[in-house]
Amino acid sequence: MPPAMDNSIRALKGVGDRRAALFEKWGISTVGDLLRLYPRDYEDWSHPLTVGEAPFGEPCCIRATALRAPAERRIRRGLILYKFEAGDAGARMTVTLFNSKYAADRVKAGETYLFYGVVGGGFTHREMSSPKIEPEEGEARIHPLYRSTEGLTSRVIENCVARGLEGMEREGLPDPLPEPLRRQEGLCSLTEALRSIHFPADQPALERARYRLIFEELLVLQLGLLRLKSRSRAASGVRILQDYTPDFTARLPFILTGAQARAMADCLRDMRAGPPMSRLIQGDVGSGKTAVAAGVAYSVIQNGWQAAMMAPTEILAEQHYKSLSALLEGNPLLGEEGIRVGLLTGSLPAARRRETLAALAAGEIQLLVGTHALLSEGVDFARLGLVITDEQHRFGVEQRALLAAKGDNPHLMVMSATPIPRTLALILYGDLDVSVLDELPPGRTPVATFAVDGRKRERAYGYVRKHLDQGRQGYIVCPLVEEQENGEETLTAASLASAVEVERKLAEGPFRGYRVGLLHGRMKPVEKERVMNAFSAGEIDLLVATTVIEVGVDVPNAVIMVIENAERFGLAQLHQLRGRVGRGRYASTCILISDAQNEEAVRRLKVMCETNDGFRIADEDLKLRGPGDFFGRRQHGLPSLRLADLSGGGDMRVFQRTQQLARSLLEEDPALERTEHAALAQEVRRLFAQVGEQGLN
Repeated sequence: MPPAMDNSIRALKGVGDRRAALFEKWGISTVGDLLRLYPRDYEDWSHPLTVGEAPFGEPCCIRATALRAPAERRIRRGLILYKFEAGDAGARMTVTLFNSKYAADRVKAGETYLFYGVVGGGFTHREMSSPKIEPEEGEARIHPLYRSTEGLTSRVIENCVARGLEGMEREGLPDPLPEPLRRQEGLCSLTEALRSIHFPADQPALERARYRLIFEELLVLQLGLLRLKSRSRAASGVRILQDYTPDFTARLPFILTGAQARAMADCLRDMRAGPPMSRLIQGDVGSGKTAVAAGVAYSVIQNGWQAAMMAPTEILAEQHYKSLSALLEGNPLLGEEGIRVGLLTGSLPAARRRETLAALAAGEIQLLVGTHALLSEGVDFARLGLVITDEQHRFGVEQRALLAAKGDNPHLMVMSATPIPRTLALILYGDLDVSVLDELPPGRTPVATFAVDGRKRERAYGYVRKHLDQGRQGYIVCPLVEEQENGEETLTAASLASAVEVERKLAEGPFRGYRVGLLHGRMKPVEKERVMNAFSAGEIDLLVATTVIEVGVDVPNAVIMVIENAERFGLAQLHQLRGRVGRGRYASTCILISDAQNEEAVRRLKVMCETNDGFRIADEDLKLRGPGDFFGRRQHGLPSLRLADLSGGGDMRVFQRTQQLARSLLEEDPALERTEHAALAQEVRRLFAQVGEQGLN
């Protein structure tokens, strides 16, 4: 980038240390970063209406003259109204400002202003409350609206952007898209696009700018993902000569679904082809991904290699350890010893950790299951041949690469129980091949789901007691925590006290006489294990829990779940939580309690009640929240898309076109080394540096 774009935002007039620090919290440190902070919306002031033309109940811009200065009126302590009349030759309206002395003092009788707001009142008397007011001169245009915070209002950001654009236009800006390509695709220049996305002359100019920037964004993304895939395909992978999955499936106490068998076959075909496998196993809750992972690991181990499985939380790692040990240890096909499975987590006692690491380095542990602890220094494999990451949306490209670096081009399998729309999977896992487990094992019963408000809470608790009286178990989920980036939970002292208080009130109130337990992310691992073992053994009737149970908890006797404040969860997370019931032969129920009235929350809960299909739920979640928020703060593997929206049809068409174009460009210039591609290659490196892919050179 030229100096103007590389300059610190502190070089802009009006940006001192305090404002710079606020910008930097958003990841904006240079002028270039600032110019890529696109408006979240716009207000069209470009065609001001007369008072009589203004529609009722819709935002609009009115040109009118202040007929008198605002009059101050104190209503009560803390509330001051400023009222005045404004009008034109045809009609008048009353303007009311609340606690806004600064705005009121700027209004002078006899001066003409632009008023932006919503008109109320009736045809004989119109009024506008708390409008934005600007002098007529120079303000009749489309105004950008930016996300704001205290100290960084939308208008402050607008002024900073305007100064940044002046410097950019003065010094010039290399365009990542070569001129022949822009001409071929009908795209405007980057300079024009940045000017018009912030300060469009009209609606067509805004659409041209948006299309150009989305095209560039998706092309850069496609180029990076294709280069990641080609780089992995160029390497020589671990040699897997023989397929042992038939031996594995022959000893299973159940029959694999067709989807599971196909996924195993996909993996073995990849691993025997030469380059390292990079495959996503994507399946809904309960679709049997662990059995697929066990079968593939079995085959790799039988070929003389080791395997590693990384999970985001200790509870899930321990669940996998138990499941895989049951499937693989003591295998009669391998003699008495079977396959040795090890466990490595951050809470493992020092002596046991040393013993585990020594056995791993000696090749005595053939499958190691663990958390982020697997990435630690000193975790050395003798012959690592397969890396498996579970709940992949909680890990980034960089983390799975760190684990893979502990071997010599090992094969990679990533698994996700969070259903991902195909469109988003193309982006999130563009460097992977995909196998979808779209069949559920026989015997799984759909979970009946109901949404109720808080007035029916006692009735819901009575329904829970009915199931507990029949010898079944249940959950009550409370959204009292936030998640850290490593997938673990963090509780403030207040929310921890609240979690304990909820459990106490339930145990002493509606569930007096029942065995009530508590599980949350701040408990010590030994405490979590004690509670989960007690729940699994039927020694706890009702488990009050946070989202720590979202994955990895499998208790077939648990048939009833109540989720409090359900509106605070995304659809994907609600679906994950609901997947903790319905895991046995008993009919199961999930009750969502929420008093939220906003349209989006109501729609989310309605979708949950209508379907158990995780892929439909994922599609709805994507439509509601967009790809940028689909995984919330936990998602580290997705490069940030600033403008493109793949939840609808329009940008997906651009996605498909840029995918074709990226393939053509890389066929002609695989490393993007040509002079005309230098700026494009730099944008690819910049985007993928966000997710740790520094090696895209």
